[in-house]
Amino acid sequence: MYFLMICPHHSGADIAALRDSLRAAHRAWVASGGDGLAIVLTGAALWNEAGSGIGNFGILRAKDEESARAFAMGDPFYKGGVVKRVELTRLADTFQAGRIDPLTQVI
Repeated sequence: MYFLMICPHHSGADIAALRDSLRAAHRAWVASGGDGLAIVLTGAALWNEAGSGIGNFGILRAKDEESARAFAMGDPFYKGGVVKRVELTRLADTFQAGRIDPLTQVI
């Protein structure tokens, strides 16, 4: 199954520094798929008009919503208090993951 994951971040003066301090652990979590809970096909930071980070998103492949949610909630950004909430939406069974999956390949 494929899921769109959107994770708005908390706002405030300290969030950018907290996010920066957790970024390496967040990237390691994403690269590991949360120790195998999901595969992140693509994802990125979300920015506001001023160029400040306001969240992150990803397109995940997971066996079920429970695994996708466990991946999202195990992320150091979530556990560390950067992420305000996790929004998961299941994508259609006809989702064409192959159209973006090549973007995840290292050349």
